Amino acid sequence: MTTARPVLIIVDDDPLITDTLHFVLGKSFDVFVAASRAQAQSVLRQLSEPPSLALVDLGLPPSPQKPDEGFQLISELLAHSPTMKILVLSGQNEAFNVKHALTLGAVDFIPKPCDVERLQTILLNALQLQHAEQIEGALTSETSLPGLLGESAPIQTLRTQISQFADAPFPVLIEGESGSGKELVATSLHRLSKRANAPYLSINCAAISPLLAESILFGHGKGAFTGAANTQTGYFEDAGDGTLFLDEIGELPLELQAKLLRVLENGEYQRVGETQSRQSRARIVAATNRDLRTEVRNGKYRIDLYHRLSVFALRVPPLRDLENDRLLLLEHFSQFYARETGQALFTLDEQARQLWMDYHFPGNVRELRNIIIRLLANYAGETVTQSRLSSELDLIGQIKVKEIMLNDGDAITLHAYQHLRSEANINVDAVLKRWENAYVNAALKITHGNLSQAAKLLGINRTTLYSRIQTQEEYKE
Repeated sequence: MTTARPVLIIVDDDPLITDTLHFVLGKSFDVFVAASRAQAQSVLRQLSEPPSLALVDLGLPPSPQKPDEGFQLISELLAHSPTMKILVLSGQNEAFNVKHALTLGAVDFIPKPCDVERLQTILLNALQLQHAEQIEGALTSETSLPGLLGESAPIQTLRTQISQFADAPFPVLIEGESGSGKELVATSLHRLSKRANAPYLSINCAAISPLLAESILFGHGKGAFTGAANTQTGYFEDAGDGTLFLDEIGELPLELQAKLLRVLENGEYQRVGETQSRQSRARIVAATNRDLRTEVRNGKYRIDLYHRLSVFALRVPPLRDLENDRLLLLEHFSQFYARETGQALFTLDEQARQLWMDYHFPGNVRELRNIIIRLLANYAGETVTQSRLSSELDLIGQIKVKEIMLNDGDAITLHAYQHLRSEANINVDAVLKRWENAYVNAALKITHGNLSQAAKLLGINRTTLYSRIQTQEEYKE
């Protein structure tokens, strides 16, 4: 019996590089190649399981001279499979690009050109860590609240809410930033419920083709469409009396939202190509990193579906709000990865420890884990100084609002630098309008809607403020 080899997707628009990597790495991996972000998405939809590993160039068509497509692809790959290990292989190795790619969730950044044998070793090491993390998750899933480490007030509140909502039959909507641990919360809800011995199924709505989504969720009858040679059950049927976790629910197409709403309202659904109504008994847990209220206002999400999904709503706090839990997580994961890799622990000196506490961790726990992996690889058994740690952090992106508000020209320039490098085709008028709207809204909030006081706070007359509020409303429409 042969063991399936790990799957690697390589995304690079240089055929010489992809041909070479395919030839060498094909000895250890099942390799799939794409030349653009769109091609990568097409490959992912054709695979029955997400790749374990991804090797991504930042400079991809249609803008190969900019890193925008690569940055976007990293986010999309992790939305497709949060456990995927992504390595960036790119010639765009400026400090900002490196740190931003790592902040988005890449495990490591390897500048071109790179020795292919060394690259293979790095990929195999990443695969080993992924396997260890999966074992860790399987072991901790037997605990009452798997993986939810921390003693801060937000984490304690989250634990309380999970315990309160676990046995309720109603849907739960889990909201939170990318990398914050929403799937851990979903797992905890299932493990603490009376459904714990029933199936727990998880599907990523961002990872399935809109054309196949209905069939995947509800199943299909024989001959329902070209290629439907046999009757196939869907996730709602396979979940039985258990829990169905719909991750990235904000990505669900509008036409499918109506069918999901019907299931939530009365439990009824039909397989594609059949007229017989079936009954779902599964408890629905959904998660999103989008603000669905904004999506509703923009006409991209059904308001009735949003209300059905959010009977109970949980918000997973970002890591920057977890105070000393950042040190607890540092200790936990450094010990875990040191044990798995056989390396000696590193330590942070006092200044580095303070920098760790001050850092905002835009990539949340996923970013924290990847930082620890790199620190162990580079400084095992050593003391990590502030200088060493800062080289691993996206400090350019950490511009404090108070620094900008104090007319700090350097801080504003850094903020603009980050914005221009991370997005293409910036409209400066729109940016300035957003800043103006933010100050108007802040002044109105401070003065509880008193126009005269708000105008005085902003240094403009009341008529001008009223005019700008009207313009703001028109801009929203």
